[in-house]
Amino acid sequence: MISVNHVSVHFGGFELFNDISFLINQKDRIGLVGKNGAGKSTLLKIIIGQENPTMGSVEMPNRLIKGYLPQQMSCSNDKTVYDETYSAFTEIISLTDKITHLTHLIENRTDYHSDEYLSIIEKLTDANERFELLGGNSLQADIEQTLTGLGFAVPDFSKATAELSGGWRMRIELAKILLQKPDILLLDEPTNHLDIESIQWLEDYLKTFPGAVILISHDRAFLDNVTTRTVEISLGKIYDYKVSYTKYVELRKERRQTQLNAFQNQQKKIEDTERFIERFRYKNTKAVQVQSRIKQLEKIDRIEVDEEDNSSMHFKFPPAPHSGNIVMESIELSKSYGSHKVLDKVDFILEKNEKVAFVGKNGEGKTTFSRIIVGELDHTGILKPGHKVEIGYYAQNQDLLLDEEKTVLQTIDEIAVGDIRTRIRDILGSFLFSGEDVDKKVKVLSGGERSRLALAKLLLRPVNLLVLDEPTNHLDMRSKDILKESLLKYDGTLLIVSHDRYFLDGLVTKVYEFRSKKIRQHIGGIYDFLQRKKIETLKELEQKRAVAVKTQDNAPSANKMDYLDKKELEKEIRKVTNRLGASEKRIEELEKEIEDLNLAISSPENTGNHDLYIRFEQVKKDMETELENWEKTGIELENLRQKRK
Repeated sequence: MISVNHVSVHFGGFELFNDISFLINQKDRIGLVGKNGAGKSTLLKIIIGQENPTMGSVEMPNRLIKGYLPQQMSCSNDKTVYDETYSAFTEIISLTDKITHLTHLIENRTDYHSDEYLSIIEKLTDANERFELLGGNSLQADIEQTLTGLGFAVPDFSKATAELSGGWRMRIELAKILLQKPDILLLDEPTNHLDIESIQWLEDYLKTFPGAVILISHDRAFLDNVTTRTVEISLGKIYDYKVSYTKYVELRKERRQTQLNAFQNQQKKIEDTERFIERFRYKNTKAVQVQSRIKQLEKIDRIEVDEEDNSSMHFKFPPAPHSGNIVMESIELSKSYGSHKVLDKVDFILEKNEKVAFVGKNGEGKTTFSRIIVGELDHTGILKPGHKVEIGYYAQNQDLLLDEEKTVLQTIDEIAVGDIRTRIRDILGSFLFSGEDVDKKVKVLSGGERSRLALAKLLLRPVNLLVLDEPTNHLDMRSKDILKESLLKYDGTLLIVSHDRYFLDGLVTKVYEFRSKKIRQHIGGIYDFLQRKKIETLKELEQKRAVAVKTQDNAPSANKMDYLDKKELEKEIRKVTNRLGASEKRIEELEKEIEDLNLAISSPENTGNHDLYIRFEQVKKDMETELENWEKTGIELENLRQKRK
């Protein structure tokens, strides 16, 4: 479907790609992996035509529809969420206007046999067929379903996009791309701003997407669940494996070991041959053997071992100062934004040296509670920091809080104090900012580089409580592993907000689940939590309705929650049953009208009556639409009844 042919990219004296080639087939699920700065995003831009290679080409069919989601994008500020999503369908919008115009032209005409009338009818038919082919009849339902899947509630559809954060705007762009049903999807870090529920929805969507998918992601579980092929970019070359990410890591290790063994065996053979030649070069009795060995050396196809990019972060957090045994405590803490309550009478205790995780759906209060703990937000109720607690905070949007006009060195230098100032360049070097890199302005840094710079700021003073909100966003696989190792060795208290199961595994010993304005404590690691919840992955947390337990005096009981769930289900069954009945009634009416029109058309007195033919075609289309609606509603009702069982 798409052929990348001998592509090279040079920036001045720097070589990003060197003569890379590979094919993208119709139903490929490709994970594009590599370190930050390896060129993953650049390769996507070359494939879609936003950038040109220094050498080589990309070939694809002319009518191929490409859907591209970049890491950063802009969204209109003067439209609602629904209207902004709908605006992506320029052809359907144009056809709607055309159909309205053509219908208006023939409304009051009676010259049914004229060439002009028949020409308008032909244009109207063509426009209707194209409108239906593009999915115009189901577009509204498709938009609502996709926006809901990506985390928008129905009341959000009418919100102005100007009110939304960058993460929610990204979801709108993703919805626009998915709804256009492209032949290939190119997604650059699509999960960075998605909550657990939305990631699960996107996974399920991509598994059944009929076209090809190329995605850049540092979420190991997401890659394993979606991709079946892994293309690694390393030091200007690509390595193509027909497996998912975890299997690729194993195969890459095996392949390099095999290469290394073969290389070492060959080197020994070469050394033995060279030693023989050198020893007997000047002996006439061995002249024939020497010449034979020289020719053997010339014919050897030298084995090369794939060069590895071993550059990586290396750092450790400063020793944590002494603190009291209770690091942080809240009593009946609540937080509201206007009339919207996020946290309601939350009790929480964080003890010295604990490593805990906050998990749950976006909007349930994880980041809000983190910001309250670090003193960024006001609240009602009591929050008591422990004795001599010093907090280090990494915000979810930390990379966006950096001053873009400052250099890397200035960013660190302006907040470093005391003896640490003499080690600024060493600290930056440990986060892969060396040489001229320290003079780069923040605005030219990649997402991964910005995240590394924000992490470097945490080393500038010793703290005994680290509060990290989604610290792995934008970090490559190796950097995430190194951060995890550093946190495992950190001797202070850790509170981390994350949806990354692989990162949390083995790191935390307690999990707090945020739901319905409350938090619930789970003792043990992330897999202990998953096992108790009887779910396979952390992402499925949002699909399963947890049975509430009474953790506060005013919390509803488990029995009451069960009752409310059943009541809501019965209400939904009644609504769908009524819709099904209305659909069946409509089908009966359309069947009767089709029968009447058939009789009218067959009557000699109506010969040449084009209005009857037009009405007959329209009613047939209405019948097809209603039958499809009846079938979908029937399936929906059956699914709801299965839940009741």
